[in-house]
Parts: sequence; C-alpha cells; structure tokens
Amino acid sequence: MRQAHHTVTVATRGPGLYEITDALEDFVRGCGLRDGLLTCFVRHTSASLLVQENADPDVQKDLRDFFAWLATAGPRFRHTAEGPDDMPSHVRAALTQTSIAIPLTKGRLALGTWQGLYLFEHRDAPHRREVVLHVIGA
Repeated sequence: MRQAHHTVTVATRGPGLYEITDALEDFVRGCGLRDGLLTCFVRHTSASLLVQENADPDVQKDLRDFFAWLATAGPRFRHTAEGPDDMPSHVRAALTQTSIAIPLTKGRLALGTWQGLYLFEHRDAPHRREVVLHVIGA
C-alpha cells in the first residue's frame, strides 16, 4: 500500500458550488495508484463538499437557492461574530458534508457519468478554501 496527500486551494467569489473534480483527477493521476480510496476534507466550518450532478448548471443554482432559503440570515441567530451570514453558513455546512471518500478504480475516480465533486461555499464574501486530499492504495 502507498499513500499520498495534497491540499487544493479554491478561490470562491461568494455562495455557490465550485467544481474541483479536475484537481482531484490530476492529483490521483500523479500518484500512479490503480486501486484505492481518495478522501477529501474541507478545512472550514462555513463551507462543505458535495458529490453532485455536473451536467446541468441549474442543479447548482437550485441547490444554492434552496440552502439560502433554508438557512437565511436574520436576528434569530445568536452567533453573528463574523456577520449576519456566518451562522446560516454553519447551518448549511452542518446539513452537508465536510469529508467525502471516493473509490479509485483502475487509476480513475469511480464517479458516475454525471457526478463531480464540489466545494459548496456558504459565505457571502470571497474566500480561499482548503480541501485536503489523501489517497491510499496500490
């Protein structure tokens, strides 16, 4: 068994889904492993990771709109230390995932035809987000 790790930095422009599948594939290809498991972990409490459809951009827009509706900014939250969008961002991140594992088969990510991995930015302002990648396999 071999393993490797890498950190991908994603510059966001505000709320939305940012596809990082190509960065994952580049990392996996560079490792030279055939079979194993890639773990992806976002190092933030107001952003998350999603495996989602990458064919129709309306899917990403609808998800962003839904989560904005579900957890809106407002006075009902006590935690506003970083602004009115801070606590809604934590709620959205709590309802999604901070870590995702993707199988590696024959040197490729075992994603479905229309699947991609996205960083889901929940904050209103631009940020630089870090996604730590760790692959183990043979």
